[in-house]
Amino acid sequence: MANNDDQFKKVISHAKEYGYVFQSSEIYDGLSAVYDYAQNGAELKKNIRDYWWKAMVQMHDNIVGIDAAIFMHPTTWKASGHVDAFSDPLIDNKDSKKRYRADVLVEDYCLKIEAKIDKEVAKAAKRFGETFNKEEFLATNGRVLGYQEKIDTILKRLGKSLEAEDLADVKALIEELEIACPLSGSRNWTDVKQFNLMFGTKLGATAETAMDLYLRPETAQGIFVNFLNVQKTGRMKIPFGIAQTGKAFRNEIVARQFIFRMREFEQMEMQFFIKPGTQKKWFEHWKETRMKWHLSLGMGQDNYRFHDHEKLAHYADAATDIEFKFPFGFKELEGIHSRTDFDLKQHEEFSGKKLQYFDHEDNASYTPYVLETSIGLDRMFLAVFSNALVEEELDNNTTRTVLKLPAVLAPVKAAIFPLVKKDGLPEVAKQIVEDLKWDFNVFYDEKDAVGKRYRRQDANGTPFCITVDHDTLTDNTVTIRHRDTMEQKRVAISDLKDIIKKEVDVKEWLMKM
Repeated sequence: MANNDDQFKKVISHAKEYGYVFQSSEIYDGLSAVYDYAQNGAELKKNIRDYWWKAMVQMHDNIVGIDAAIFMHPTTWKASGHVDAFSDPLIDNKDSKKRYRADVLVEDYCLKIEAKIDKEVAKAAKRFGETFNKEEFLATNGRVLGYQEKIDTILKRLGKSLEAEDLADVKALIEELEIACPLSGSRNWTDVKQFNLMFGTKLGATAETAMDLYLRPETAQGIFVNFLNVQKTGRMKIPFGIAQTGKAFRNEIVARQFIFRMREFEQMEMQFFIKPGTQKKWFEHWKETRMKWHLSLGMGQDNYRFHDHEKLAHYADAATDIEFKFPFGFKELEGIHSRTDFDLKQHEEFSGKKLQYFDHEDNASYTPYVLETSIGLDRMFLAVFSNALVEEELDNNTTRTVLKLPAVLAPVKAAIFPLVKKDGLPEVAKQIVEDLKWDFNVFYDEKDAVGKRYRRQDANGTPFCITVDHDTLTDNTVTIRHRDTMEQKRVAISDLKDIIKKEVDVKEWLMKM
């Protein structure tokens, strides 16, 4: 676990040092669990959002996008169940006075058992070498099976207790597992209590007339209340989807793990409206489609897995998470939920307006069922960034830090260098910048030796470095260097655009799906 902790610390410091993520209002000592995306972070975030939007909206003729307001009529949140039931089970340690999410304490305990499984696998892989079969080992090794059974038993009990709102049993489980406060090591716990996560605010000019509002805790409700507006104006036929990206806000008491769990975050969601009875087929379809999208980025199949929910929300008839292997273990990256007709029926009841679809083929009206895909943009950012950061041993006994971001997402696509700051080389390099910046985000750098400039761009995740030298003046060729292989080639200036486009074009990447 220590190595993973070290790796995570490197991720956080690298994100700051290279202008990806800063602590919010840092000059005032920051604000807990709130972060700012810096100059490179804003670009990476935008590129992830665009990659999702193109795959989800542009490539589907039956999915459209909206951008609903953050403020919504307060009855929205009564209808959705958030006013009464949007809460986390919290537990306080009496000695350290620290507050924790009870379910997270139990999940972290299970992660430690999972680390033991990883250790057994690593030992066996070393022992058996090339003949090692990981799947077979996991399925047959007695010690591993024992660990896995323990994890399953604990999580099943936790799921049942939370579903039944048996908070006393959640506390009993924490005590039985002898879970200690991570800060103090104390096992002196209070009872588990529920805490509502919505941020309240006011709308109105005076205190007497102000209306109580909430900052939205999710983006989905903006889609549901606009279901009929979009369906009618877009003349949409079922099945069809409505997608949206945007900020959501949750008063997380235990916000931690950098940008993994924040109080202000961004979601990328799509609600797919379907005929009742077809939800099983569409659930499988979107599971497969969303996993293909993730895998198209080339971040390694072993880093993803599905985790089916033990505890289903009362309105769902199926739910699974796509989990990613972050430096702190496998955690939820995206949720795929079969939400039945709960949302539209609730809004019908609370608004008194009909939210039904008239099916011309069946000559009947019905309330559509909903299949949801929901991914955290900040979590996706962390998955991409942490997976990309590597330290490589080079042949000359030196190391380099390189951020191997998928080229389609990299903030800067190419850096252009003059070999020296004289002899007309900067002018040629700046002309290349002028030509390329219409199509790509590019960067000009003339400071330090070229080797140092290469290292800077490697650490920043830039896929290409282009060097202008004295030969350029006679033959109009430059040296292009690839970040991942460090391979250098001599190419014509006129070919640069096509070379870069082939590596960074969304189409080239999405075609892998």
